[in-house]
Amino acid sequence: MDLNFNKNEDHNKLLLSNLRQKFTKVKLGGGEKRIQKLHSEGKMTARERIDYLLDKGNSIEIGGFVGEGMYAEYGGCPSGGVVVKIGKIKGKQCIVVANDATVKAGSWFPITAKKNLRAQEIAMENKIPIIYLVDSAGVFLPLQDEIFPDKEHFGRIFRNNALMSSIGITQISAVMGSCVAGGAYLPIMSDEAIIVDKTASIFLAGSYLVKAAIGENIDNETLGGATTHCEISGVTDYKAKDDKDALNKIKNIIDKIGEYEKAGFNRIKAVMPALKEEDIYGILPKARNEQYDMMEIINRLVDKSEFEAYKDGYGQTIITGYARIDGWAVGIIANQRKVVKTKTGEMQFGGVIYSDSADKATRFIANCNQKKIPLVFLQDVTGFMVGSKSEHGGIIKDGAKMVNAVSNSVVPKFTVIIGNSYGAGNYAMCGKAYDPRLIVAWPSAELAVMGGTQAAKVLAQIEASSLKAKGEIVDEDKEKELFDKIKARYDEQTSPYYAASRLWTDAIINPLDTRTWISIGIEAANHSPIEKKFNLGVIQV
Repeated sequence: MDLNFNKNEDHNKLLLSNLRQKFTKVKLGGGEKRIQKLHSEGKMTARERIDYLLDKGNSIEIGGFVGEGMYAEYGGCPSGGVVVKIGKIKGKQCIVVANDATVKAGSWFPITAKKNLRAQEIAMENKIPIIYLVDSAGVFLPLQDEIFPDKEHFGRIFRNNALMSSIGITQISAVMGSCVAGGAYLPIMSDEAIIVDKTASIFLAGSYLVKAAIGENIDNETLGGATTHCEISGVTDYKAKDDKDALNKIKNIIDKIGEYEKAGFNRIKAVMPALKEEDIYGILPKARNEQYDMMEIINRLVDKSEFEAYKDGYGQTIITGYARIDGWAVGIIANQRKVVKTKTGEMQFGGVIYSDSADKATRFIANCNQKKIPLVFLQDVTGFMVGSKSEHGGIIKDGAKMVNAVSNSVVPKFTVIIGNSYGAGNYAMCGKAYDPRLIVAWPSAELAVMGGTQAAKVLAQIEASSLKAKGEIVDEDKEKELFDKIKARYDEQTSPYYAASRLWTDAIINPLDTRTWISIGIEAANHSPIEKKFNLGVIQV
């Protein structure tokens, strides 16, 4: 191993260590004191509930860093106040959504609603059962205007409940704590509802509000406890004596679900990569502008390190080809960060999409759709090539073809942001706006319209010109001060944690977990047969 490899390895392992430390803190939710309070009430935490419910084995967490750095004025909102995982219950793949009562009593912040909607989206796209573990005080009132009335706000969740019911997606709710106001509709719009005796309640308005509204004196247990809803109102279907009993009832229900119709994606016995996966840490460069060979990464992600390249000598700044990941057949589209030479002797910058590479990717996407092969996008892209030669050569037209193919693809897509994810390159390589079934980032990822240095230079020049126009003196030191200030702010916004906190990505993951994420994602997608045909529509030839 050379010195550069060791430097890269140290850098990337430090990023990974930082990721683990941050996530350890996130998993505490509202903190140890609030966890202890839950336990003293005979309740489990959201994560404990999910861990008890899921079978042992691989599971993945969606949106672990949601809310990171947000709502500081209200004490923060770790994981958006809700924990979401995809795993198996009695051997059947499900997605589980659990309110974290240690975070503002499980109140719904705006980002909480977005995360819940993402969980429902995953269930609907993949037609997998969704389990709700409800323990929430309802909407966080100081931010009600950002969560209540709009299309993608709180009410959309109940609309999704209705749609999932109509297409036969199993929904099971266990009310394990508070369930109030509009939130009370979620468990009752599920197929089956369980309520825990003494610690859970469901009502549109609690005892204090009932007293204020109509003058009636009544306690919460009588108003909406387990006995009331299981024996009088008939709102819930099962009474559980405690959290574990409720979770066991869910397991028993899931255990009886019949077999599903498969999409039929190709899978054989999985084989680990022939090359050492841990080498990824030393291959991926510390500096975002350094070259490296993306094939060295691919060969450490795919089964047997075998890759069948498509149009290997053409459009070399994008790699396309067939492989297997954990036994699943996949089509891989990856940005190549090496500077490459074409047959005409022209040098092409790595990480940039040229006309020929966009054309190649478009054709490959069409091939994978014809063969019913899921697509995996490995992003390390700075954008499309600019300049008169590219413009005259029709880069906009070729880029539009690629975006069109990504948009209209009917096979499931999965996106891994390895390094840069800038500008229209993010779009063409299946960014969040293009409906990947799952989209994850490595700790080395950066998402932005352009790189921090370039953006800061442009913005600093604009600000310096504005100051000069006002008669202020802008010397070299002032220009540097402006640049450093703007770059620091811009770099914060390009961080993978900034993206993950807003759910632009589903997770920040250890690169060595990439195979697991893609495998679980394809297994989920296999629950949903493809009903549409791939059609590019009208494109400029």
